[in-house]
Formats: sequence, C-alpha cells, structure tokens
Amino acid sequence: MARWPGIIWGDLMQANDWKNKLYFGDNLDIMREHILDESVDLIYLDPPFNSKATYNVLFQEKNGTESGAQIEAFSDTWQWGHESEQAYHELVTQGPKKLADLIQAMRSFLGTNDMMAYLVMMAIRLVEMHRVLKPTGSIYLHCDPTASHYLKILMDSIFSAYNFRNEVIWHYSGWNAKLRESFNNRHDILLFYGKASNQTFNSYAIPWASEEEYVRVRKQKVHQDDESNKYVMSDAGGGKRVKRYLKEAMSYGKPIDDVWDIPKLNNSSKERLGYPTQKPEALLERIIKASSNEGDVVMDPFCGCGTTIAVAEKLGRKWIGIDITSLAVTLMKNRLEDTFGNELNPYEVIGDPKDLNGAKALAEQGTDGRYQFEWWALGKIGARPAQDKKKGADKGIDGYLYFIDDDSGIAKKIVVQVKSGHVKLGDIHALKGVLENEKAAIGAFISLQEPTKPMKEEAAAAGFYVPKHFPDKHYPKIQILTVEELLNGKQLKYPRVAPEVTFKKAERISKVAEGEQESLF
Repeated sequence: MARWPGIIWGDLMQANDWKNKLYFGDNLDIMREHILDESVDLIYLDPPFNSKATYNVLFQEKNGTESGAQIEAFSDTWQWGHESEQAYHELVTQGPKKLADLIQAMRSFLGTNDMMAYLVMMAIRLVEMHRVLKPTGSIYLHCDPTASHYLKILMDSIFSAYNFRNEVIWHYSGWNAKLRESFNNRHDILLFYGKASNQTFNSYAIPWASEEEYVRVRKQKVHQDDESNKYVMSDAGGGKRVKRYLKEAMSYGKPIDDVWDIPKLNNSSKERLGYPTQKPEALLERIIKASSNEGDVVMDPFCGCGTTIAVAEKLGRKWIGIDITSLAVTLMKNRLEDTFGNELNPYEVIGDPKDLNGAKALAEQGTDGRYQFEWWALGKIGARPAQDKKKGADKGIDGYLYFIDDDSGIAKKIVVQVKSGHVKLGDIHALKGVLENEKAAIGAFISLQEPTKPMKEEAAAAGFYVPKHFPDKHYPKIQILTVEELLNGKQLKYPRVAPEVTFKKAERISKVAEGEQESLF
C-alpha cells in the first residue's frame, strides 16, 4: 500500500515528550511510519553512491532482481531490480505530477541502469523528506559531480526551483597525481534548498586570518588617524562613504561564500573512526549552525557513523538518525557514548531486536539478514566486526574485542564468532583453533540456538585466562553466550581493571587484528 505526504502512519514521535531517536531500518519506512508532517528543522543527507566506479559503468544496462534498497555497511551502490521498479511505479502512479512526469522522462533518457535506480530510490525518499520538513526548514543533499546534475533536477521538482539556495562546493586537498585525461577531482557538492522562502538561516562568518587578508580580500585602502589607529572607508549606500576602524570592521568576520575549503579526514585525524564515507565535523558544524538554532530538530536519514548526530548533540540540537545497517547503529551508539559520556542527552534506539523473536526474525531475512544479525550480536557485547570479513568464508572470526589488564597499555584480544543457525561441537573445536592462531586471550561464541552439553563441556575444558598482575582472577578462555542470555543482560567476562578500550581507541589498535600489537599510550 502506497503512503504519501499528509498521511501519518504507525507509532509516531511526540513533539511534547521529546527524546532523541536512532532508528535501525530502511529510511523510507522509518520516515513514513515514525516521522510527523513538518516536524524537522534541518535535514542533511549523504546518500550512498558508487563514487569509485567510472562514469560509464554507471550507465551500463543491468538485469536481475536483487534488492536495490539493502545498502550494506561499506557498499556504495544501488542496482536496478524489483525494489527500484516498484518505487518507479509508485512515483509514476501516485506521486506529484511534476515528479511523475520528470521520472518518466529520466527513464526514457537513461534506461534501467544503476544511475536510474539511484535516482528513483532517492526521489521517493526526497518526497518524504519534503513532507517532514517544517516550512522554515532546510535540506542539504551531499553528492559528487557524477550525479549532482540529475539530483538537482529532482530537487527542483520536489522542493521547487524557487527554493534553491546554493550549490555549495566543498573543496579539499589531496594527492596531486600527474594529469593524464582530466583535472584532479577535489570537491563534493551540497545542494541547499529551503522548504519555503522564509527558511531559518543564520549569517555565518569565520574570523579573518589577518589584517593583510582583510585588506586583500576587501580591496580597501588602510588609513591612519592622528592617534595611529587604522581605519578604512566603507560604502554606506547612496554614494556615501563612512569611516570604520579596522578592528571594528574585522570583528564581523569573513562571511562564507559557496566554496568551502574544509580538509577531508586523513589517516592521522583524531576524528577518524574507520568508516569509509565519514565526513569531518567542521563540515556538519557549518551546516547546522547556519541553518538551525538550539533546540531545533536535525535529521540524517543516511546516518553512517553518526557525524551529523554527534555534531547536533554538541551544538544543543535535537536529532534523528536513521541507518539501514545494525553495524552503523552500533558504531553510532559507541561514538555518542565515547564522546559525551554522562553528558549525553537521553536517546532511544528503535528498530533493533528487543527480544528473541526479533533476533530470529532479523537472522531469517536472507543472506543480508544473517550479516545484519551478526553485526547486531557483536554490538551487544561491544565488539567490532572483523575488518577483513567478506561474504563467504570468514576464517572463523566475525569480530574482535580488546581490553587492557595492566599498566603497559598493550591491548589483549578477544575473538568472537556468531552463529545464527545450527550449532555443534565442532564449532567449539574450531574456535579453540582460532584462539591459538590469533594468540587471543579469550574466545566468545554467540549463538541464537541453545548450545549442546558437549559444547559446554568442551568450552569448560579450554581452561581460564589469568591476568599476569591479578593471579586471583580467572576468566573462561572459551565463553558461550546465547542471544537470549544477552537480551537478559548477561555479559562477556573479561578483565576490566584498567580503562576500557573505547570505540576511538579501537580504531588505533586495528593492527592487532592482523597479529600486531601497539601501545595505546
């Protein structure tokens, strides 16, 4: 059943009893079922796209019926299939007429390829974003030049060309390779629209770097009065000029234009969390400060590792984050708790399994569901997915967890395996082998099914991990935890006598997963 603007569905958020929201699921369904009409002040979205593919590949015709909506954690592509065909049909038969006409023309021009799938899936979501945005609200759509021209036409159709404000160029530096066929690509695009003509906008300026920069940019001659105070002559309108002292003139700062020079995150950045499409906080801070006020609601429907909601939290805004992968939701939860600690405002996670039936339902959603289940289960014990894990053989390791139990700053490793299907004694034998090969301290086995008695006996026979400096402490080397036990609050047992390895620190010790060790301090 199609659902279009003006219709409210499901268990909706209540503005008079606000709590920040982190949703796990398809943002189309989340917006339709949970977000009220005209309830959001600012939307920022950085939708996944295959920016690494060549332009021509994106326009190759594709056949097949694989879902185009199931965006995996680090995958950047939608493909034409049943999901995009269904969205196209809904747009054409029930969408706004201008958009319906446009999307048909686009299909006639582009055909049924990855680009068209991307545009269809974006169009149906942008309609919902228009619905939930307040009349005073704004939207910033982040994209690269490969698709920006198509997306702008969509935005003109949905938000009106009259409400277009800027095509912001985010410029950043990088390795300047020798030019062969074209110039180096060094920018992304932000399409900035208001919902209406009176959208919230705060004048945004940055400090002048120096008096020399001010004079050079403003092209004004500097004078001095009898007391050697510097001043300039500014235009007062009507052909009149007015004297302004230089310090006063510079105090207003340098208003920002539509080209933003903000560095990308590099491998040594303190902000870097290891998420491939992570954006710098400075970029989101500029957007949120310019187009919202304290207490306003900021929404990111493609939240990824949570930069938008982290900055919104820091700047005193309310927030809504949505992502289709449980891995991203886990990353965001850890990031918020690491960054803000006890000062974090209350928030709730909606859509992740809360009981055993929910966990089973997640695991049964085909191959994608199995991996979503694994990521969710890893998050229940604070583990991070194996970085080199691919679909297929996983070498018996689904995730890692690290801890420090002495004053050396050297992290010890816990290897984690997650099983959503049938379990047997051989699984514990295999985990013991992984434990030895990885030189890990502890092995965790998370199971949706109840383990057999021989499995428990084999795990017990593995003995204990005993911290060198705390010989009276004993932790089972192989620990079996069922999903039901995790949901009931049971925790993995490991030393916690030293400061725990936080999410940020975990990125720094990722080399441990490759058999190396490094000090955190």
